This record gives sequence, C-alpha cells and structure tokens, in this order.
Amino acid sequence: MNRQEGSRSSRERPGARGSDKPRLNSRSHGQGRPGSNKPGSNAAREGAHAGPQAGAGAQAGPQAGAGARAGAPKKGRRPAGPREAALRVLERVDSEGAYSGLELNRVLTEAELSRQDAALATEIVYGTIQRLNTIDYVLGARVKGWPRKVEPWVRSLLRMSYYQLRWLDRVPAHAVTDEAVRIAKKRGHAGIAGLVNGVLRGLLREGVAPPLPAGLDAAERIALEHSHPRWLVERFIAAYGPEAAESICAAGNEPPHASARVNPLRAKRGELLEAMAAEGIYARPSRLAPAGIVATRAGSLAATPWYRDGRLTVQDESSMLVAAVAAPRPGMRVLDCCAAPGGKSTHLAELMEDRGEVIANDVHPHKEALIAQQAERLGLACVRTTVGDAAELPDKHPPGSMDVVLLDAPCSGFGVIRRKPEIKWNKTEEDVASLAALQRRLLEQAGKLVRPGGTLVYSTCTIAPEENEEAVRHFLGSRPDFALDPDWPEEILAALREENALPEPFAGMAQLLPHQFGSDGFFIARMKRREQPAT
Repeated sequence: MNRQEGSRSSRERPGARGSDKPRLNSRSHGQGRPGSNKPGSNAAREGAHAGPQAGAGAQAGPQAGAGARAGAPKKGRRPAGPREAALRVLERVDSEGAYSGLELNRVLTEAELSRQDAALATEIVYGTIQRLNTIDYVLGARVKGWPRKVEPWVRSLLRMSYYQLRWLDRVPAHAVTDEAVRIAKKRGHAGIAGLVNGVLRGLLREGVAPPLPAGLDAAERIALEHSHPRWLVERFIAAYGPEAAESICAAGNEPPHASARVNPLRAKRGELLEAMAAEGIYARPSRLAPAGIVATRAGSLAATPWYRDGRLTVQDESSMLVAAVAAPRPGMRVLDCCAAPGGKSTHLAELMEDRGEVIANDVHPHKEALIAQQAERLGLACVRTTVGDAAELPDKHPPGSMDVVLLDAPCSGFGVIRRKPEIKWNKTEEDVASLAALQRRLLEQAGKLVRPGGTLVYSTCTIAPEENEEAVRHFLGSRPDFALDPDWPEEILAALREENALPEPFAGMAQLLPHQFGSDGFFIARMKRREQPAT
C-alpha cells in the first residue's frame, strides 16, 4: 500500500479514533510533537521562545479566529496558485477529517495548476502533515492558544508556511512569507495578516529550527526530531531498539521513490531500462525485487506509454516480494483474499504465465473494477474478480481447493507512513489490537482453503509485531498441519541477507523495515500445509 499502489502525528488524537481521517486540530502540545532535524537549516538557534509570542500577534488584532470565520473561500472559486490549493486541502483535512489524498486530487483537478505548481502543492500538503509535531511544537511557543484557539484556516496557513520555511530550501523565504500574508489579507483582515507576518518573520530572524530542550529521553527526542507520536516511537523502540526506531522514523519522512514491476509477458527488464534511459529517465534494477525497477526524475510512471501498454505496473519494491515469495506455477489455482487494487493478483498471474486461475477477491464492490482494469491493461486473462468478505471465502470455495492462498491482510499501515503520513496521527493502540484480532480470524479462514501440500502466504504493510510474527505464531499454534516454509527465491534471500534483513536461522518469515532498502515496511510469511496432518 502506498501512494503508488493503493492503500499515506500522539498525544490526544483527533476525534476519529481508528479512522484514517486526520483531525489535525486535536493535536495537543505535549507528547511527541513532530520534530525533525534538517541538515543545513538556518543556523542561529536562539530558542523557540524568543520573538513575537504567538499571542502577541494574535492580540494585536482580533484573535486569530475572530474574523477568520469570514475567511472561508467562496464556493466555486478556484484556488489561485499552489499555496491556496494546499491551504484548501489542509483546512478540510483539519476541520472536516477529509482524506488528504482524495482531497488533494479533487482540489488539483479544480485548480488546473501547472505540473510544477501541482507538485509544489502536493509537497506542501504531505510535508505539513508529516512534520506536524515539530510544526506545532515550534508554533505553540509563538501563538497564544495554539492550536485549538486558532481558526482552522489560519492554523493551516501558519503550519504550511512554517513547513516551507524550514524544510523547502528551494523556496525563497520572502516568497513564502509574502504569499502567506497575501492569503491572510485575502481571506481575513489586517489583524490576521499581522499575526502571520509577525510569526513568520520572527522565525526567520531567530532561526527556523530551534534546538530541542536538553535531557529529553530517547522516545521524546525521536518523536520531536522525526515527527512521530511518542506512543508509536515507544513501540518501535520496544520492538527494534532505539537506533533502529530512529532510523524507522527518519525514513518515514523521506519521499518515496518511484518504482515499478516489469510485466515479463510483455517486456524484458533490460530493454525497458534502455528505453527509459533513451527518454532521459535514470532507472536501475531493484536490488530487492527481481522484477522491479527504480527510477528518478521520472515523473509519474503511470503516465508513461510503458504503463499504458501494459509493460509495467507501479508498485513498491517490498510489495513486489509478496507474489514472488508465493511463487505460483503455471496451471495452479490461486486465491488472493484481499486483492484491491490488484498489484499482487496481477503479479501472481504474470508469474503463472497467464495460465491457470487467479481469483482476486475484495470486500469492496467498487474496487472490483480496479482489479479488472489492471488485468486487462496487462493482458492477463486468468484473473477472475469476486466481491466478498475474506472471512466468508470458505463458504464460497470447497475446503482445500487452492494451490496457493495469499492473505495480504488489512493492517495499521505503519510501514507506509512515508506515503500516507496521517496514518501515524490517526492510529491508536486500540486500532492495533482490533486489527490483530481481525488478522487472526482471516488467517484462520484462509488456511481452510489451502490444499494439502499447498502454500499460504501472509503479508502486511506494517511493522507491528502483534500484526505480523505473533499473528503467524498464533495461527501455527492452532493449525499443526501448517509449518513455516523457508523455500523463498534465492535471489530475494540474497538481497535480504546483504542488508542483514533476514533473521538467522531463517524459518520462512521476514520483517522488512522502511530504512533498510528505502522501500515500504512489509512483513511476509510463507507457510506450507503438510501432505498429512502432523501426529
């Protein structure tokens, strides 16, 4: 799951517990407010508290919220430029719980921005959400009543403007400040414009990256430096240690690279790389996924003729490993229990040389067409789509009727935070527990459909142990006729060993972390059903 393939800060969490909708306005100051060290940021750090105290500007005119209510954009008026577009998205995400990706697509379509301006608006939206803890930590020392007593659009305007000043070196500081003041005047009044101007110029004067207080414990420091909720950092430390936890959080703020899977039925990887080079795209073979390529300066690979002609599928490198580990052979009967948007189902079909049957099931009726469209684009006739709850699949198919069953389970998504930053602000400990219970139920049902001697692959795009290793161990404890299977493709095993990403001894399951290959965090387990039940 990723900005490419389909499924993108904790203290008091926004009102939508367990939802994927961020309520950015419910942030409180304390625990694990985003923070981030940016190499090369403005150097003079004289402390976050110097400079126009937030209230100062706020009181020097009607409080930020006062006239702000009159500042809602008029319906039907298109955003005038990338920053107005970004503000509109962030405001709706903040005040209405809109999904950032869907809202961004809607606003960009409405705004009809140039490609360059659309890219800037996209960077501002995702970057502001990614760095929310740091942003609120710093602005909280400057704006009275931050964030709750500041009107949503003013709150979003200050957040995105500070994000640009601190993390977008290519954007001139004066352009950021002048544009923020212009928007404040357009939507509010002189008092709000004065507040915005005073806060931003104070930051520039005193240093946009004030140092953190001394003596913070590891979890708090990482939470602030790398903009993750403290509870999540504590989880990562408990599971992987402080050094790896910091690397995981840092990776969550890096932009995802462009990667794609080559369709071997229509192209060869080497030939496709040569074609990309001829078009000025720097691309290289993935060092992780046998069918993968990684590209830079490529724009959207989904907008290329190679995508249109079915020669590639946009997919993260880690995600590509799942079907490869399942290793279906031509002529097999294969079930993908939770298939949308179809990346893994089509990969299974490609590996089967489009011979046999891939049943691509998903619970959402509207996603069935997405899977079918992908199969058609890639020229795959063996993919058959169905709609239904994965927990009810044993009611639709005979027991033991599948050679391979893939359960790419619903999960917390902690491995794809770089693509969907609001995940870290919206998920809760309770969400993880309820998802783990669901995953155990789905695994139990999926196992019923695997034939003796067949293969069951379980995968998630999270790095929470109870959703991964613990779920598999629970399943194996209740199904003695299944065992972990270390028979993974050697090419994949070699790549994982090179990065020390493979446990030794290797039993058949592996956890990929986001910083190891610059890809998504993913868990994959391959299990085999014994020909005869264990005695």
